[in-house]
Amino acid sequence: MAERVIPLIDQRLAALGARLPAGAVPATGLLADTLGRPLRDLRISVTDRCNFRCSYCMPKEVFDKNYPYLPHAALLTFEEIARVARQFIAHGVRKIRLTGGEPLLRKNIEALIEQLAVLKTVDGAPLDLTLTTNGSLLARKAKSLKAAGLQRVTVSLDGLDDAVFRQMNDVDFPVAEVLEGIQAAKDAGLGPIKINMVVKRGTNEHEILPMARHFKGSGTVLRFIEYMDVGATNGWRMDEVLPSAEVVKLVGAELPLVQLEPSAAGETAERWGYADANGQHDAAAGEIGVISSVTQAFCGDCNRARLSTEGQVYLCLFANRGHDLRSLVRGGATDEELASAIGHIWQGRADRYSQLRSSMPADSGSAMRRVEMSYIGG
Repeated sequence: MAERVIPLIDQRLAALGARLPAGAVPATGLLADTLGRPLRDLRISVTDRCNFRCSYCMPKEVFDKNYPYLPHAALLTFEEIARVARQFIAHGVRKIRLTGGEPLLRKNIEALIEQLAVLKTVDGAPLDLTLTTNGSLLARKAKSLKAAGLQRVTVSLDGLDDAVFRQMNDVDFPVAEVLEGIQAAKDAGLGPIKINMVVKRGTNEHEILPMARHFKGSGTVLRFIEYMDVGATNGWRMDEVLPSAEVVKLVGAELPLVQLEPSAAGETAERWGYADANGQHDAAAGEIGVISSVTQAFCGDCNRARLSTEGQVYLCLFANRGHDLRSLVRGGATDEELASAIGHIWQGRADRYSQLRSSMPADSGSAMRRVEMSYIGG
């Protein structure tokens, strides 16, 4: 078998240097990119490590025991993360999501949450602070996360059938322990909880209806995500994508649905509520969401930036390069200079990969240059 190429290290080394612009970019909370999109959402990866080996994210044959993870000294400290986050908030960020890898593997993650939980938006409102996890450590961590100031969690769960779930996480982890973690999060008040299910045709599409039945009426929002061509190591193929329209049709045939309005500007999920006998949304039954980044691009109002665990800013989940902020953070830049550099980066943003995907040549090789989802979070 030919040796697989791991492009992730090359991507880390090839980061663009974040520079101080000639003219300052003031932090007014009104920052916009070249397409007029504001900056409202910051995803912060706190580790590039994970204890699962899901084939669509960190396939075991690539991320094996010899894989060179980032050394601890390369990671932003919690204080550095909080400092960078403050400058993003000054430009208009209202929501921060902690991701990984698996963020609960970062030692003393509660200390970072405490530092972020006290921050306010530019208009003085509480920050929307959430975290995405595979749920494996949630049962033991839920109470301490809530006590530290975390508001809610999103849990990745790709099926209820134990054999299917163990196959997908590829480390033989039982689904029962993730369900225990979800219940612990609910008991701790980390809600409303969202469940993300990546649907891969030929692997777990038969779990769609069991998942919908299980979480209907639970107060938990289940979201189905199209299998995406992130990174270069998951062997993505279009024929393994199950379009969200088919998911809605499948669920709606048994559990009637009614389409709901977006919950916020830039929302990635299309919302569908369970309908009552009169065809109206039954709030007690809840809702599902579908995230269609392959078949229905939502680039037009994307307001998210991503900060890697070593301080690189990525402007798109499908980006091939980041902008190195760590050199400024550790090089003596003032807060005003750091905010100005962030503003300059966002003002130059023109990313809209999902809208352009269908027009790209099949042999363009663009996949070999994209950053891995395990490095910057989903």
